[in-house]
Amino acid sequence: MKFDVPRKEFFEAISAAAAASSVRTSVTILQNLKIEADGSGIRVLGCDGEMWAERTVACAVAEPGAICLQARLLVDLVSSMPDGDIQLRTIDAQGVLMTQGASEYRMLSLDAFDFPEPPDFGGESELHMRMGLLRDSVDSVIYAVSSDTHRQVLTGVLFNYDGQILTLVATDTHRLAVRRIEQSGIGSEVSAVVPEKALKAIKALPIADDEEVQILFGAERLGVEANGAKVISQLLAGTYPNWQRVIPSECTRSWSVESDQLLEKVKRTMILARDNANRVRFKGAEDQIFLSAHSEEKGEAKEEVPMVAQNGEVEIAFNGRYVQDALAPIRGPGVRIEMTESSRAAVFRPVDDDNGYFCVIMPMALA
Repeated sequence: MKFDVPRKEFFEAISAAAAASSVRTSVTILQNLKIEADGSGIRVLGCDGEMWAERTVACAVAEPGAICLQARLLVDLVSSMPDGDIQLRTIDAQGVLMTQGASEYRMLSLDAFDFPEPPDFGGESELHMRMGLLRDSVDSVIYAVSSDTHRQVLTGVLFNYDGQILTLVATDTHRLAVRRIEQSGIGSEVSAVVPEKALKAIKALPIADDEEVQILFGAERLGVEANGAKVISQLLAGTYPNWQRVIPSECTRSWSVESDQLLEKVKRTMILARDNANRVRFKGAEDQIFLSAHSEEKGEAKEEVPMVAQNGEVEIAFNGRYVQDALAPIRGPGVRIEMTESSRAAVFRPVDDDNGYFCVIMPMALA
């Protein structure tokens, strides 16, 4: 195998494929990327056993062939090189030489025959939407995905489409993020839990925000393909919990506040709150929210934010990082925090949008 490829395009391809590779697996071949060269260019493929990502690049191929190279090593080397053409060629049964000008790197390779090819997908249901809307919707909930592998179904985002409304849901049991998009005719009915890793790889696909993307579901997998790139992933098995029960059924108190001001003050307060489990106390009094945090070793923080309140005299504590995450997706100028009492969950939502996005956060103990 022998080919010449521009560094920029090669780096984009191996980075996209590496999104599906795994450095933690005991299966050595899955720590590698498969690089396949033919007459029209190269194809780079990564896999972790449950997800596949690939990218094709047009380039000059002198000799066709296929090999596997360590994903992390290849990404680290190519990322550090300057722009310009890179030549890669096999030099023996287990070695590859990569050169650029006077730079030479010899890397050990594995037989590409053992690398798992992507399986079939699709055929049962589908969604199609603008890539920008998909990215924005995923970003507005993915922060609440759980990292607890003992509850595997919570390590992904629920996609539910009933023919009229697409709902994305993520929860780690301490908070719940929901994004609803009311749009008929964007596909067939879907209820599937997509792994966080797959969504990050899909978001990184080389697709412009105004282009339409089609997500195909079937055979317990999903797949997206566009512009010479493809992501295929297993869906998460199991029944997603009844997340609607987490949403408070009533609201007796509310604070309306400028979201950028609140975010700025919470960020500063968190400098001390980090030493106390990220606990930030919020106290409503008349037309102000008083924020405070305490650190045994560093001292105390106090901030004030003006607000418009309805029965807003209440004191409640939240994980400050959760509040920052909840505020980040809000595009409008204001956020409304809906509460009942200090021991019950609160809802954060944009002031000017009651149905699109909201986040439910469980409070912390005030002590």
